[in-house]
Amino acid sequence: NTYQVELPARLRQCGVHDAFHASLLRVHVPNDDRLFPGRLDNQISEVEGVPEPEWAVNRILSHHGSRTEATFEIEWTSG
Repeated sequence: NTYQVELPARLRQCGVHDAFHASLLRVHVPNDDRLFPGRLDNQISEVEGVPEPEWAVNRILSHHGSRTEATFEIEWTSG
């Protein structure tokens, strides 16, 4: 079961998906001012600007290095 939500244009431009599996959704619980005074529902961080376009990897041609310092030679998609 998937639910689709309406997103502001600025979030869609930043690549935020508008469809979520039901298992990821939770009931909204308003702030308890006694526990968290001064917290506002609209304190969610704003996404700044429009991100750079991204390219998808077609395939990994080779790699070397270790887990923490790996280097990959890749073939990008041209689409």
